[in-house]
Amino acid sequence: MRIKRFCKNLVGKDYVVSDIHGTYSLLTRELERLNFNPDQDRLFSAGDLVDRGPESPEALKWLDYPWFHSCLGNHDEFVINAQSPGFDVRWWVLVNGGEWWLTMDSAIQKRFSDRFQQLPLALEIETDGGRVGIVHADVPPELSWTQFTAALEKGNRTIQEYALWSRNRAMGRYTHPVEGIDRVYCGHTVNENGDIKIVANVYFIDTGAAYNLPHSKLTILPLTLEKN
Repeated sequence: MRIKRFCKNLVGKDYVVSDIHGTYSLLTRELERLNFNPDQDRLFSAGDLVDRGPESPEALKWLDYPWFHSCLGNHDEFVINAQSPGFDVRWWVLVNGGEWWLTMDSAIQKRFSDRFQQLPLALEIETDGGRVGIVHADVPPELSWTQFTAALEKGNRTIQEYALWSRNRAMGRYTHPVEGIDRVYCGHTVNENGDIKIVANVYFIDTGAAYNLPHSKLTILPLTLEKN
């Protein structure tokens, strides 16, 4: 499944988070602060469920919750690639926070890989105010949301890499909106000042939860749009 689409939540509230990076105790506290109700609310994630933080093994449990939905992040893709003979696990562990992976036995590693392969590359949610898209890093500047999701559905590897890795829009290299969608939420690029960054209709919400920065925190936003 390349794209996962969701109907409007008619009974509760929707929220969006990104780059949890193994900080699930922090996530739990933040949801409690928001009075999150798992019987009627939903939490959507822009990926990077693991690495850097101390509780990465908890990710499988969270993916079993029926109210939690995530797309794939580049760190989640490391988990998938780790099953390939040519993947440099040492680079992942030393540079990208993958130490936790080495503590897992092979059966658990396979469970992680199998489950992460099921994660979509993008999410699309209907809200009262319009459609919201969620993707880990960015949407290519030359593509509308419809073109972008169509390319992902076709298995376009170049577009997939862009969706998981690009920092172009977040770094200010272009500023126009993503057409064909009302709002897009992304993570991947850490906002070190602790604030979200808004570029046209794209919201970058990674505020460095797993980093030891002065303003590091986990940002969870209500998935609401003003009605036109």
